[in-house]
Amino acid sequence: MELSDHTKNILGLHLPTDPRWVDLASIRLEAILTDHAYCEQKAALTCISLIQRYSQRVELVKQLSPIVTEEWGHFRLVLNELHKRGLELGTQRKDIYVNKLLEFQQKGGDEEGRFLDQLLTMALIEARSCERFKRLSEGLTDEYMRNFYRRFMESEAGHYTLFIELSELYINKEIVRKRWKQWLEYEASIIQEMELRGDRIH
Repeated sequence: MELSDHTKNILGLHLPTDPRWVDLASIRLEAILTDHAYCEQKAALTCISLIQRYSQRVELVKQLSPIVTEEWGHFRLVLNELHKRGLELGTQRKDIYVNKLLEFQQKGGDEEGRFLDQLLTMALIEARSCERFKRLSEGLTDEYMRNFYRRFMESEAGHYTLFIELSELYINKEIVRKRWKQWLEYEASIIQEMELRGDRIH
């Protein structure tokens, strides 16, 4: 699958993360690592759910299967980092950001629209995660942790483009582009309204 030039140009998030977030996150690294671990776990489980729900879509199953393995590997990496620091995983937190995105998904109507929104939701989560990891890889004072998050940033960049590619494979590109623009605008409004917290990846 080849990503269209138009799609490459519209992947950019409309609102960057407030630079103060990195300073807050550096103070709450234990909380950030815990939240990050659960984000990776949920990403793997969501991909499994998509494979189960859309098993007849051969290319989707083919492309998402290795992502499940990769995301679960990321979960184990973050979990190992917690254990190295003598920390426990802790309990899962409510993900306000993701819940807000889910509210925007098409609930009724045609199956194609619901399918598209599920893929674009994942694309957006991966895009914002990538942007946050970039912030951490550049803004943390700890060199080890900067490198730690640079690896995740590089991985997430490939993930969010994959979900756009899959959307354009199964659905008319003009429909995908129009809906993706709506998603980007909606996501920016969420980021603008949400409280700036240093204990969450999103």
